[in-house]
Amino acid sequence: MAEAATQLPVQKAAPQPAAPETKSPFETLRREIDRVFEDFRPFDWRLPSRVFGLEMPRIGRADWPVAPATDLVEKDDRYEITAELPGLDEKNVEVKLSNHTLTIKGEKSEEKEDKQKDYYLCERRFGSFQRSFQLPEGVDADKIAASFAKGVLTVTLPKTTAAQQAEKRIAVNAS
Repeated sequence: MAEAATQLPVQKAAPQPAAPETKSPFETLRREIDRVFEDFRPFDWRLPSRVFGLEMPRIGRADWPVAPATDLVEKDDRYEITAELPGLDEKNVEVKLSNHTLTIKGEKSEEKEDKQKDYYLCERRFGSFQRSFQLPEGVDADKIAASFAKGVLTVTLPKTTAAQQAEKRIAVNAS
């Protein structure tokens, strides 16, 4: 004869703590290789920064950023734009003004050749950049000047006399 099914109460077991990972060299190697392949993107300049716990040198855009670092400063009688352009000469830099927009362009090309008895190394790097700045009202466009020294471009944008006089200080009174 068939026995009747007996229902037993079901209890949910508390989650077990994860077993501590073993520091097997093969497990570590597998995780690092998986991470390298997850970070890899063909035709992308971004490369993994760490492989097997070692810092990798940066290649590509890190050596020549797309846009140079610039500082914009307002002084009493002028504005100044300073751009860091290491490795460039003044002949490789162009500054233009058009429709109240100041544009700084530059191009860098570098070739390195090393011939030794047992090897020959030839490297070429090229890059260009362009930065544009919308000029504020009150800039005297006829007196804009640019100078270049030791890899630093400084563009001076003098204010008109009306712009210098338009500033008004307002006294702050204690309540």
